[in-house]
Amino acid sequence: MTTLDTGFAADAATLWNDPPTLPTKWLYDERGSKLFDEITRLPEYYPTRRETEILAAHSVDIARRTDAALVAEFGSGTSTKSRLLLTAFAHRAALQSRSLRYVPIDVSAEILTQSSHDLSLDYPAVSVEPLLADFTEPLGLPSSDGPRLAVFLGGTIGNFEAAGRAEFFGRIADGLAPGDFFLLGADLVKDTGRLVAAYDDKAGVTADFNRNVIEVLRVALDATGLYPDDFAHIARWNPGEHRIEMWLRTRRDVDAYFAALDRNWRLPAGAEILTEISTKFEVESLESELRSAGLAQEALWTDSQEDFAVILSRR
Repeated sequence: MTTLDTGFAADAATLWNDPPTLPTKWLYDERGSKLFDEITRLPEYYPTRRETEILAAHSVDIARRTDAALVAEFGSGTSTKSRLLLTAFAHRAALQSRSLRYVPIDVSAEILTQSSHDLSLDYPAVSVEPLLADFTEPLGLPSSDGPRLAVFLGGTIGNFEAAGRAEFFGRIADGLAPGDFFLLGADLVKDTGRLVAAYDDKAGVTADFNRNVIEVLRVALDATGLYPDDFAHIARWNPGEHRIEMWLRTRRDVDAYFAALDRNWRLPAGAEILTEISTKFEVESLESELRSAGLAQEALWTDSQEDFAVILSRR
């Protein structure tokens, strides 16, 4: 097994929780990452369009404010939105006759390799230095001759529980030197109907994305008796936690065996597995969380509909 597969085996212990859960990061294997990229283009899924609107309007300002020589992106995926930042930063670096480094960080080797190759071709003046790693674990950023900018886009911060967010922000702050920056994208609280629709699209792409984690489990843990079609996709709003939750509900009794763990997994029909949470934020509370970690806000931008926010903070 690879290092990441070993991590998967350890994470899979949560399948025996009550209710069963699985870390969100395992939704993003090669196929999962491609399905999510498809989700971002669906009419119901507003976050990517709103965040893209913000980055298109303010990337030049972000490059000016930070003057970063190194941009490191956590959970980079296909780096689609990152191109708006890279274009602005590369242009600024060229005007100043200095180098720019981009460090995409992702758990999917296939997506990381392909996106890094494409970016190297499209941005020949940028040094693209991919890093295969799990950003939910302690991770040191490469050193740099100038300011560094850590980037965490897509509203992925919503996938953390409150305690996990505090820990993540603390690790970000600890990994930055005074004067370094952190750019965060976060989805904001809004009408419940729009939120649920964004995570349960009519075309069923999100359902395929969610069920794909069962195939990931089957392959990574050498499972028998485990089939994606035996699970139904469920998206619901949790008002107490201000978050959307994605679940998989068994359509029949499931009796699977994980050879990699030498362990059986049995679920009755109607049982549910929590696969993802997506917290939606009030701006003031998120600013407070960042400040508590030692990350002082420098700027905040929202889209024209005030659906999404991008916050620039400084160590």
